Amino acid sequence: MKRVLLLLAKGFETLEASAFIDVIGWNLSEGDGTTQLFTCGLEREIKTSFDQQFTVDYLINEIDTNSFDALAIPGGFEKYGFYEHAFDERFLNLIRTFDAQGKNIASICVGALPIARSGVLVNRNATTYNRNPVRQDALRSCQVNLVNEPLVIDGNIITSWNPSTALDVAFLLLERLTSPEQCISIKQLMGFC
Repeated sequence: MKRVLLLLAKGFETLEASAFIDVIGWNLSEGDGTTQLFTCGLEREIKTSFDQQFTVDYLINEIDTNSFDALAIPGGFEKYGFYEHAFDERFLNLIRTFDAQGKNIASICVGALPIARSGVLVNRNATTYNRNPVRQDALRSCQVNLVNEPLVIDGNIITSWNPSTALDVAFLLLERLTSPEQCISIKQLMGFC
């Protein structure tokens, strides 16, 4: 079983989180049954962007990274406190540990910014939210090579530039955890091809 940890910061965007939840869940229930997703945060109850309440499976201090195969990070809104959690040292340390173990890390939109802030993207290629230069400047300020494309892969790290890429990132993560054929099978079951 490949276990995915969905790392949620306060103010995370539900559309971006749900892409990971659905794609990994479809593979668990209707696919080959080899993937499962668990949620994690700094607090047990997290308010999403737009003030929805969400309960996570694990607190960050309960995580043993050896029990997980991949890390998924949705972006969020500053207005709803995203960077308060996303830039917390405990959040950044978890990212560093997954990277040090060579595990897949997949992010959507500004989910790339805590990855960059952790230091694991120094002199590597990445992208982030492309409709506001402030976010791209923040990525560059962490010594990251900004690539202005929808999806950027550098080794074990996947970044993307806005919510429209959420499913692309989730499917790519599924493909990396299973196979290209299994990913196509799930896309077909979900009606995407």
